[in-house]
Amino acid sequence: MPVTPSQATVAIAGGGLAGLAAACALSDVGFRVTLFEKRPFLGGRASSYEHPGTGEVVDNCQHVLFRLCTNLVEFYQRIGAAHHIRWYDRMTFIEPGGRTSTMQSSFLPAPLHTALSFFGFSFLSAADKLAVARALTPLTLAEQRDTGESFQQWLDRHGQTKNAVARFWRPILVSALSEELDRISVSAAGQVVRESMKSSSARHMGVPTIPLTDLYNAAGEYVRARGGVLHFRCPVESFVAQGAQVRVQARGKDLPEANPPESFDYLVAALPFDALDRILPQAVESEPLREKITHFENSPITGIHLWFDRQISNLDHAVLLDRTIQWMFHKSRLQPIRTQTNAAGSYIELVVSSSKTLIDKSRSEIVDLALCEVREFFPAAREANLVKSTVIKEVNATYSPRPGIDVHRPAAITAWPRVFLAGDWTATGWPATMEGAVRSGYLAAEAVASAAGQERNFISPDLPASGLMRLFS
Repeated sequence: MPVTPSQATVAIAGGGLAGLAAACALSDVGFRVTLFEKRPFLGGRASSYEHPGTGEVVDNCQHVLFRLCTNLVEFYQRIGAAHHIRWYDRMTFIEPGGRTSTMQSSFLPAPLHTALSFFGFSFLSAADKLAVARALTPLTLAEQRDTGESFQQWLDRHGQTKNAVARFWRPILVSALSEELDRISVSAAGQVVRESMKSSSARHMGVPTIPLTDLYNAAGEYVRARGGVLHFRCPVESFVAQGAQVRVQARGKDLPEANPPESFDYLVAALPFDALDRILPQAVESEPLREKITHFENSPITGIHLWFDRQISNLDHAVLLDRTIQWMFHKSRLQPIRTQTNAAGSYIELVVSSSKTLIDKSRSEIVDLALCEVREFFPAAREANLVKSTVIKEVNATYSPRPGIDVHRPAAITAWPRVFLAGDWTATGWPATMEGAVRSGYLAAEAVASAAGQERNFISPDLPASGLMRLFS
């Protein structure tokens, strides 16, 4: 018999974006939520903490969003954190030596809204631009299917020049999907392109103006205000689904040392695929899910944090071409608290997505590499002194969006009627992004509500097409 939401208890395993989205949505409709997080802070892979070597609060990696991320935008509005996002229409590309090109919207209707700035790019030749325009047409106007072909193979088949691949396709898609072009499915790449071109506002980029965990603490307070409980340093170790209850075994600092399993009406396992594998019961019901998990691989992201004794740029952020570093985020300009404490200097975070070549390098090797490249892009950095630095390697940052992986992504509903899945790697229709994580949390929350006899819709509609894109939506 269904349990009414006012009576129902839900355990959430994981305090990343997927778990927080599920927790907030379910708290809103009367479920009593208990969230278990293994770290001492919220946010999962999108978090921040005080770094012991620098004494600074650092994000484990810079995270951004776009206007097309409708569920993530709604989530920030829901928890009262939307005012901590700063929006940008301009995106600056920098070549080694310092020459810049800017992408921004114009008066032209979508999908032509960035055409004027695109044709003005100094880092692409006329042949490069013609090749890119040829490929953009099918990617923008029609959804792409995953046929097992890699996006690199697709680009080769569509006559892309070497320079167009290196200076246009790679910076955009490796940053978006954290994987190399020869390991990205055509469907994933096509979705990134099509969604960003569907409206003149779709590609507006939002950057948090406070450390990430401060941002997601608002979600924790949201859950607590609705009667929820949060346990930190307290991972879920196993669960057993029996009849009308799910018995959850957790171990944590604020729990008794020999605490027995706790019973809940429902469980949402909002965990990365490898962490989920460790808590699945040794039972026949687990085997189909375990088989799906075997098809997933992780892809790393590395964040390099550098503090200089003076200002090295007047840009808030930039795409860096032709080198290892892909993005620069000027944290002392982006976050007001940094301006107050370090007004004379520059604190920047450099991001390398799909950073497999850096995994085995030492911190000093990576810092030396980054410093050398930064001084190529920003002449003022050549005279600046490096005050301190650190490197954060998120080895398991995202799942790899390889050709064929989508058929293995599991739905929120599992073999156990009272156990549900969330996570950016599940079947959200989106790649491994913060938007995908929030969507997964909302989909799991909808499934829980349905199991309790209450049909709910937490998913926000996609950003509507505008301009000429309305003809192809």
